[in-house]
Amino acid sequence: MDYTIVIPAFNEEELLPRTLASLRTAMAAVPQYAGEIVVTDNNSTDRTAAVAAAGGARVVFEPLNQISRARNAGAGAALGRWLVFVDADTTIPPELLARTLDTLAAGRVCAGGAYIGTSDPLPPKVARTLGHWNWLAPRLRWAAGSYVYCTRDAWAGVGGFSLNVYASEELWFSRAVRRWGRRHGQSFEVIPIAVDTSMRKVAWFGPWRLFKQLCLILLFPFALRSRRLCSIWYHRPPARKPGTPPPQP
Repeated sequence: MDYTIVIPAFNEEELLPRTLASLRTAMAAVPQYAGEIVVTDNNSTDRTAAVAAAGGARVVFEPLNQISRARNAGAGAALGRWLVFVDADTTIPPELLARTLDTLAAGRVCAGGAYIGTSDPLPPKVARTLGHWNWLAPRLRWAAGSYVYCTRDAWAGVGGFSLNVYASEELWFSRAVRRWGRRHGQSFEVIPIAVDTSMRKVAWFGPWRLFKQLCLILLFPFALRSRRLCSIWYHRPPARKPGTPPPQP
C-alpha cells in the first residue's frame, strides 16, 4: 500500500459522505498509487462509523475524545507508507492528492500541508484571515489541520501528534516533523493548492467567539492542554431538524 488517507471524525455523519466522495474521485485520478481510506470514529454518538463504512472506508475506533488521539489511531492502523490526514468536513481537488503523492515519491520531502479554501460565504474579516494564513503557512512551514501529509517514518519518528494538546496539534506536529526532516535530509513543503473546507465554526460560534479563542491561545498557550478551554473543537450545536437549512457564516 502506497498511502493511507486518515480522517479523524467525531459526529460527522452530515459532511463525511461529501468528503469520502471527494477522496474517491481524487484517488481514482492517481491509479499508479495504491491507497486506502481509514476513518477514526472518535467516540461519536451519531452514525459516523456506519456512514464511513458505507462510503468504503475502513473504520477504527478511538474511545478518548481528542483530535491528536484520533489522528494517531488512524495512522497506527494505516497500511500505507505515506499518510495524508484530511478533516471530515474537507474536500480536496484531485490535483492536490496527485501533487502530494508525487512529492512524497520523490523522497526530498517528509511532510507538508496545503492552502485553505472554502466555498462557504464568509464575513470579510474572516476571508482576510484566511488569506493571511495562506500567505504565512508556506513561509513558516505550517500545515493546517484540514490537510497534513507525511511519510509514515516521519510520523513515527516524532511520536505522532502530541497528546499534550487538545487543539493546534497540527502546528506542534509541523514543528516536530520539520526538525526530524532536517536530521534526515528532507524538507517540509506546503503545496500551493487549496482544499475546500467547511467554515461551520464561524456559523456555529460567530467571529467574535473565535477571535476570543485565538487570543486565549496566543496569550496563554497552556490553554491548549485543557479540553475545556478548547471547547470549540469539541462542542457540536444541537442537530438541525430535517428540512432546516444549515446556518450561514
